[in-house]
Amino acid sequence: MTNKQPEALRLADALTATSFESTRWEAAAALRRLHKVNAELVEALSVVIRGVPDTWDGVKQAKAALTKAQGDS
Repeated sequence: MTNKQPEALRLADALTATSFESTRWEAAAALRRLHKVNAELVEALSVVIRGVPDTWDGVKQAKAALTKAQGDS
């Protein structure tokens, strides 16, 4: 994992630096909230599938989704 800022948080920061007043603050708050929810879901999924064999239904799909999500976290 790198120290790169997540895209949602980068956009939130960019929005707060623009001049669209209430819309930009609402959008920035929504992006920050969704980033936090996503991080919680990634952690929960990591715990759930830890040690589960790839042969179980849905585990390969879950691991692929987790890998994709962690690429932007």
